[in-house]
Amino acid sequence: MLAYNIHHVAIAVEDLDKAIAGFESRYNVTPISREIIEDQGVREAMIAIGGSHIQLLEPLSPESPVGRFLSRNGEGMHHLAFAVQDIEAALTHLKNSGARLIDETPRLGGGGHRIAFVHPAELAGTLVELVEVGNG
Repeated sequence: MLAYNIHHVAIAVEDLDKAIAGFESRYNVTPISREIIEDQGVREAMIAIGGSHIQLLEPLSPESPVGRFLSRNGEGMHHLAFAVQDIEAALTHLKNSGARLIDETPRLGGGGHRIAFVHPAELAGTLVELVEVGNG
C-alpha cells in the first residue's frame, strides 16, 4: 500500500456549527464542503488546511459510531485518513500482511470517495481510514 498523503484528520464534535465557528474565528478558515452521510450517521464539514483537511463530524444520533465515540471519549480526534490511489490494492496489501480490517471492501464516503476503515489495533489505537483519490 502506498499512502502518499494525509487526506484528513477527523474530529468528533457535539455541535458542528459551534465547531465550525471556532475554526473560523480562531484560524480564519471556512468549510469547503458540508454534507450528511446517512449510512455513517454523521453530519460533516471539510476544512482545507495546507495540502490536507480537517473533517468535523457530528453524530446524527447517540447510537451512531461517532455518537458512541463521543459518549466514551468526549470531543477530539476520531481518526486519521490516508489518501490512496487504488483502494482495492491497499486493502489487499493490508489483508495479506495480516491487518485487521473493519471494511474488507470499499464503501462510499464523504465527497463521493470510496473509503475503508482499518481497526485501531493496527496502529497504536488509532482508527485509520483509507480514501481513494484516484486510480492510476
